[in-house]
Amino acid sequence: MSLIAERAAPRMKSLTPEQVNSYRRDGYLFPIPVLSPAEAAEYRSRLEAFEAREKRPLRGALRHKSHLLFPWLWDLVNHPRILDAVEDILGPNFHCWSSSFFIKEAQDPGFVSWHQDSTYWGLSEPEIVTAWVAFSPSTIESGAMKVIPGTHGEQVAHEDTYDSNNLLTRGQELAVEVDESQAVDLVLQPGEMSLHHVRIFHGSEPNRAQDRRIGFAIRYIPTHVRQVIGPKDGAALVRGVDTFHHFEPEPAPDGELTPAALAAHQAAAERQAAILYAGTQTTSFENVVRS
Repeated sequence: MSLIAERAAPRMKSLTPEQVNSYRRDGYLFPIPVLSPAEAAEYRSRLEAFEAREKRPLRGALRHKSHLLFPWLWDLVNHPRILDAVEDILGPNFHCWSSSFFIKEAQDPGFVSWHQDSTYWGLSEPEIVTAWVAFSPSTIESGAMKVIPGTHGEQVAHEDTYDSNNLLTRGQELAVEVDESQAVDLVLQPGEMSLHHVRIFHGSEPNRAQDRRIGFAIRYIPTHVRQVIGPKDGAALVRGVDTFHHFEPEPAPDGELTPAALAAHQAAAERQAAILYAGTQTTSFENVVRS
């Protein structure tokens, strides 16, 4: 390779060229180590300490855009090992658009139906990567996410079920036949993550294990992507520069659930609920039974 060609070639920060090609071909990539087991245990401990103080599991609006409420989650969505891998997929300039906890209690009937993330997100282009970070073992028994490789091409029709055991906002599910014999289980140990494309068919089964299955999903978008539904949306620039200004900048929390953090989170949650529930009678994440 000539010196000029070598300089022009993209420099991978974390992933190999083979891994990037695999992601682009299949629509997912796993497992990617980002935290040590001890670090993952610390994140779980912080979550469960908060739940112990509240005397109930984290639920409702607190599960969405949680990085605007808890400084330790803000640190996680800005973690260099996560951002380096995402940059290898999206390029140098991107936002954290949202985050969500997907928690299944032990022996819980909660599930995630086959769906595409892009269905109700209202974003202009499907250049969106979800980093799904495991705080606890995500196994077949505990209801690990599963995907259908190569299904990240076109947007397909969905039906809303509002099933009380469905962890999705509308209980949405694909209105097309899914060949489950092709499914791949994204088994992860604490501290590992998977990356998946916004349009890949994916879902998960109930947790039949004796431990909780705790996953934290972080959605990253390039700065040129914009929101095309509802009010001007918000996002947090986590790498590079934003020359487009399509989103209201969302601030780092100044402490855990401080008045300023709660106000910023409420504004963000209201904006996102207006987008995700557009055309329905639901107006808030709090109205969702199992969100």
